[in-house]
Amino acid sequence: MSLKALLRLASLMTGALLMGPVSAQHEGHDHGHDHAIEAVAAAHDASEGQHEEAKTGFDAGALIMGHIGDEHGWHLWGHTSLPLPVILFDTERGLQVFSSSRFDHGHATYEGYALVDHRVAAVDANGNVDEAASANIWDISITKNVMSLFVSLGLLLIIFIGVAKAYTRRAGQAPTGLQNLLEPIILFVRDDVAKSAIGHKYERFMPYLLTAFFFIFLNNLMGLVPFFPGGANLTGNIAVTLVLALLTFIIVTVNGSKHYWHHIFAMPGVPGWVLGILTPVEILGMFLKPFVLMIRLFANITAGHIIALSFFSLIFVFGESSAGAGFGVAIGSWAFTVFMTCLELLVAFIQAYVFTFLSAMYIGAAVEEPHHH
Repeated sequence: MSLKALLRLASLMTGALLMGPVSAQHEGHDHGHDHAIEAVAAAHDASEGQHEEAKTGFDAGALIMGHIGDEHGWHLWGHTSLPLPVILFDTERGLQVFSSSRFDHGHATYEGYALVDHRVAAVDANGNVDEAASANIWDISITKNVMSLFVSLGLLLIIFIGVAKAYTRRAGQAPTGLQNLLEPIILFVRDDVAKSAIGHKYERFMPYLLTAFFFIFLNNLMGLVPFFPGGANLTGNIAVTLVLALLTFIIVTVNGSKHYWHHIFAMPGVPGWVLGILTPVEILGMFLKPFVLMIRLFANITAGHIIALSFFSLIFVFGESSAGAGFGVAIGSWAFTVFMTCLELLVAFIQAYVFTFLSAMYIGAAVEEPHHH
């Protein structure tokens, strides 16, 4: 039983012992005895509740949500974590910069701020959340996902700058090392994605398509690595997928030809009264396409992590209930976890491919030339 539970039980027992004499002085012995019994029963119920809470032990939901969510620190191992900088712009107090270790994993306040449900909130002198003051805070902290973004961008720059230099040094020679690994993937994106979906204008959009593909693919793989610098659910963060989808939407909108916009607002050969129905649908479709890109990547990556962690959590959930059953479940859960991890390796590539291919299709529809018969 935790210290908090012991203190609560002790206070309730003390109240039960004191309540009897006080009530006897004012209302008689029998009535005071009834209050004492009620207080002891309440104490017993509280201790039973604490016992049940202790019995549950491992919290699978907290583990899963903690992994797929964002936080102001990066767990390394055991009780060791990497504190990240908290950067706040408070409209009343100005810029505030300090380490997330000041919050002691959400158990302490610092300079009138506290971590509440993985967000920084303003608190009063008693430690209560001040919603009015919290509304004035702009949180631009370096969180776990932001740090993972910087790490992945750094890796991509190191990899592709190194490969580009190798091509310069070894011009006309057979690729080796990373060149040999990346060249088939680059050719696959060029020939089977860009050329097939966009056509002869594909070269203008290759930098974006390659960047999107390798960024998503790398971060999908890093999300499967259980230790630093992996373990962040970057591509399962809807804010990240939103930005990627917006980039595709901007490229499509900026590069849309007259033929493309003519089909959006006034499709040729369609009666005027039908355009009143068809044109709003086409305009809505312009915004639904990036929305689908955003949701598809976010949902698939997040769902994969949840399923894999759910199977993994069964080992601990059943292990606390029965040693024999826990051992049997552990073998099955381990096998399913390995299977899901292998499946996630395939999904990491598929989701990067699907996002890039759909983006190429949308771009291809925007830059398509009119067909003359």
